[in-house]
Amino acid sequence: MTTRIISAAVAIVVAIVLLLLHNTFVFNLALGFLSITAIYEIFKAAKLDKYAVPMYVCFGYAALDVIMPLFYKKGHLYFFSSSLYFGLFILGMCLLFLKDHDTFGHKEFFCMIGVTYLICYSFQRLLLMSTRANGGVFLIVITLCAAWLADSGAYFAGTFFGKTKLCPQISPKKTVEGVIGGVLANGVFMLIISVVYDKALKGQAVNYLGVFIAGMLAAVIGLVGDLTASVIKRQTGIKDYGKLMPGHGGVMDRFDSVLLVAPFMYYMVTQGWILK
Repeated sequence: MTTRIISAAVAIVVAIVLLLLHNTFVFNLALGFLSITAIYEIFKAAKLDKYAVPMYVCFGYAALDVIMPLFYKKGHLYFFSSSLYFGLFILGMCLLFLKDHDTFGHKEFFCMIGVTYLICYSFQRLLLMSTRANGGVFLIVITLCAAWLADSGAYFAGTFFGKTKLCPQISPKKTVEGVIGGVLANGVFMLIISVVYDKALKGQAVNYLGVFIAGMLAAVIGLVGDLTASVIKRQTGIKDYGKLMPGHGGVMDRFDSVLLVAPFMYYMVTQGWILK
C-alpha cells in the first residue's frame, strides 16, 4: 500500500508539472514517451518484441506523431504531413514484411500496425486538445478524469450495493450495480470539475449538460477499454503490462481506458458539447 501511495503521489506531481508545460515541447515529449512505452508493453505481452526492426519502426512513427506538431506550430515542414509519414510507416512495414515473410507472419504484421495506430491516435487527440487556444489544460484534465474517476464511483457503489456480477471471468470484482454507480458518479464528477473551472477559475463557459452526458458515456467507454486490456492480460498470462509505476503497473495499466475515452472526448469537444 505504501508503495502505491508513493507512486501515485509522484505521478500526481509529474502530471501537474506537465499540465503547466502543456503548451511546450515537454508535453509533446511526455506524450511520446507514454505512447512508445504503451506500444512496447503490448508488444512484449503479445511476444511481438522479438521482431526488433518492425518494433523500432513503430516507435519511430509514434515519435514523429508527437514531434511533428512542434514544427507545424512554428510554420515549418508542412510538406511532411501526417498523411505522408503515416504512408511511409506503412510502406516501411510492408517492406519488412516482404523481406522477412518466412518469420514475420501476417498476423504479427497487422497486429503491430493496428496497435501502433490506435495508441498514437489516442495520444494525438490529447495533444490536439492541449493546443487549443482556450481551455487546453481543462480539456486534458477533464478527459483524464473522465477515464479514471468512474472507477471510484463504481468501487463505492459496488461495495455497498453490488450483487450482480458483470463479467466474472474477466473481472470478478466488477458488478452491474457498481457500473451504474460509476456512470452516474462520473457525470457528477465532470460537472464539479467544470463548475470549478468555469466559476472559480473564470475559464471559458462550459456546456454543463454536454459535460454531464459526456461523463456518463465516457464511464461506459472507459470500462470497455479497461475490460479489453484485462482480457489481453489474461490471454497473454501477465499480471501487469509493466513496472513503470511500482504498485500500479505500466502505462497500459493506467491508460487502458484513456485510449478509448480520449478520442471520444475529442469528438465531444469538436462538436461543442464541452465548451461553449
